[in-house]
Amino acid sequence: MRLEKCWFCSSTVYPGHGIQYVRNDAKIFRFCRSKCHKNFKMKRNPRKVKWTKSYRALRGKDMTQDSTFEFERKRNRPERYDRNVFNNTLNAMKKIHKVRAEREVKHIAKRMQGKKQKELQEAQKELEQSIYMVKAPSVLKEDQSLTLPKLKVKVSQKQAAAQQMEE
Repeated sequence: MRLEKCWFCSSTVYPGHGIQYVRNDAKIFRFCRSKCHKNFKMKRNPRKVKWTKSYRALRGKDMTQDSTFEFERKRNRPERYDRNVFNNTLNAMKKIHKVRAEREVKHIAKRMQGKKQKELQEAQKELEQSIYMVKAPSVLKEDQSLTLPKLKVKVSQKQAAAQQMEE
């Protein structure tokens, strides 16, 4: 049983599922579902459609460059059955799955590293800009203790240039 990959979204196409389109030059396009086939017919670029694996790989959202993916290559030459090789393969698959899961967790943690600080800065900015919604402007003028103190934040040159462009 051969499990093919969808041409559009790169997910697995199981036997008996999906649609297959063969062009005049004998190029075969396999699709996992009608959604992928429809987007192919609309000439959409899979790298620009957010739900595809190619989009996620291109934007660095999924772990793509890893040595554990080398084991999943398509091999056309069948191996002779050997019980020991079969057992070793199954044990190796478990280890590979475990290693890949650990690396995936590290990748996600690395991606989300600066998220907490960015959210705090955005919340601070939102509070500074929208304080009038919480307290009336007349009350804020009377009592300066209700306003937030101005915090000095180190800004890189790129951010400073972007802020100047906005103003």
